[in-house]
Amino acid sequence: MTTTDTITAIATPVGEGGIAVIRLSGPEAIQTADLVFGTKRGKLVSAATHTVHYGHIVNPRTGETLDEVLVTIMRGPRSFTREDVVEISCHGGIISVKRVLDLLLEQGIRLAEPGEFTKRAFLNGRIDLSQAEAVIDTIRAKSDRAHKLAMKQVEGGLSKQIEALQQKLIELMAHIEVNIDYPEHDVEEMTYAFIRRECEETMVGITELLRTANQGKVLREGITTAIIGKPNVGKSSLLNALARENKAIVTDIAGTTRDVIEEFVSINGIPLRLLDTAGMRETTDVVEKIGVERSRDALAQADLLLLVLNNNEPTQPDEYELMEHVKDRQTIVIVNKMDLPSKFDMQALHSTFSEDRVVKMSVIEGEGLQELERAITDLFFEGNLEGQDLTYVSNARHIHLLKQGLASLAEAVQAVEELIPIDMIQIDVRNAWESLGEIIGNAAPDALIDQIFSQFCLGK
Repeated sequence: MTTTDTITAIATPVGEGGIAVIRLSGPEAIQTADLVFGTKRGKLVSAATHTVHYGHIVNPRTGETLDEVLVTIMRGPRSFTREDVVEISCHGGIISVKRVLDLLLEQGIRLAEPGEFTKRAFLNGRIDLSQAEAVIDTIRAKSDRAHKLAMKQVEGGLSKQIEALQQKLIELMAHIEVNIDYPEHDVEEMTYAFIRRECEETMVGITELLRTANQGKVLREGITTAIIGKPNVGKSSLLNALARENKAIVTDIAGTTRDVIEEFVSINGIPLRLLDTAGMRETTDVVEKIGVERSRDALAQADLLLLVLNNNEPTQPDEYELMEHVKDRQTIVIVNKMDLPSKFDMQALHSTFSEDRVVKMSVIEGEGLQELERAITDLFFEGNLEGQDLTYVSNARHIHLLKQGLASLAEAVQAVEELIPIDMIQIDVRNAWESLGEIIGNAAPDALIDQIFSQFCLGK
């Protein structure tokens, strides 16, 4: 791809800060920066690549100095976009950065669209589509593990595996094509057994990628976790304990929490989106009633439920109903206030939930937190979160396409069993190749590419 225009955007968050970075990319990037950059050491157009230059941003029309800056020159193709790139590091601040950006736009270049720098890196062959999407995941990562997973994909860990699977299918299609078009040539005989073997070997590779897909998706997106239970059982105290700070108001008065309180925490490297809900009970209070309805909505949408029960009170009929209602969901039951005398029906609890789904805690005493964290890890990762291979498939789009490719190959195998003509079987093999190609971008339609990069922030 050859771009004919030059783009610019602020590459750092807008607001007050020590520095802000304005990025330019395109054939006129260095020349445009030269128009507004004042220095005693010559023009930027004659500067070597990957060098940093001190000077000032000066309005060429008025002579006004706007800022003191450092300018970094990166000539293509040794840059992120494989084009000439300039990065201007100026003082942070909404007004000062805006004035520099406006001055650059006055020189005839245009403001970049969201994600356009990364899109150019993709279109110019520096990264593939899965690596580009991993750039977003790196920015949005909410835990160390999620960040490591994203970085592994930015480096091409997933891409290499997809390319290997695609190559296997390309070779299979080539064999089929030769067998169809040139049967008189002395080529390897194309048999149904050969097609079946190649398809099944590729299916094994896809299945292996999908094996850790749920865990990868959890690491990437986090677990939406609703803390539910009756009023005054310790739900808000639990949220505060997991967040390691006082996010929710805690009192002895039942019904203190009247809305859903949200907080992100990391449990053993797993990001949890915690939702502290209003106590679930019948109430005539209008505001509390709205909170209870929102609690029910949170319960319905959550990936994980933390059902908090009070060890110091007899089990109520509505708690039996709640236990029955959530027993088939991903639920961990927390019996809180174990530091107080027990009045709770523990036998009824264990008849509904297995022992590994029950955690006994005293949140106020700080007891049981490690056991809860271990139970969450066991539930979603079967306790195995320490593996060094972080090549997880984590993106929902990738998971869908892998399943789609697997289904196409399964249809090819079925067609082999039914002795369907091999030119018809090739359609299923090609469909599988295209599904894999949509992951890394070599078979992705333009509309999909535009939609993916529209999710990026401006300047990335």
